Amino acid sequence: MTSASVALLRGVNVGTAHKVPMARLRELAAGLGHRAVRTHLNSGNLVFVPGEPRPPEEHAAALAAALEGEFGFAVPVLVLDAVRLRAALTANPYPDGTFQGSRLQFVFLSGPADPARFADLDPAAHAPDDYRIGDRVLYLHTPDGLSRSALATELLRSARLPGLFTTTRTWNTVRKLLALAEQAEEDTGP
Repeated sequence: MTSASVALLRGVNVGTAHKVPMARLRELAAGLGHRAVRTHLNSGNLVFVPGEPRPPEEHAAALAAALEGEFGFAVPVLVLDAVRLRAALTANPYPDGTFQGSRLQFVFLSGPADPARFADLDPAAHAPDDYRIGDRVLYLHTPDGLSRSALATELLRSARLPGLFTTTRTWNTVRKLLALAEQAEEDTGP
């Protein structure tokens, strides 16, 4: 069975710029040959079973090209298979019951983060906010909210993550996307 994939679009449907209707996103994905296509929320979360087995980077490039062709602006896209999404959830360093699902962010990275880039970042100076480095994901716990977090601003500076594309989703969203991916796999069968 082909593992389902999740495409995370960055910076769409925020304010008035870069509008991507979810119905059209599903149509574009289906037009690329993907099956069991579905979206979650209005913020660029796409679940699909790939029509052809290819590396996630190739699926991301094809979807990004289709989006730019359709809407006339570049949309950064990160594609993760369900295996990587499940691994990110399983590796969550914060024990159940110690966080609200909307206050734990998963910052997905297009490649590995260099821990040396974070050496100057004193977590105690930003308490109660906290972060941990995972496998191509940063876990960011912001009990008072992401918009109020100085740690988030510091953590996501482009100088810390040179050459990496990032996109952020909450624990709640990641769990829902994994559930949708598992359902898509069941719907398409072996």
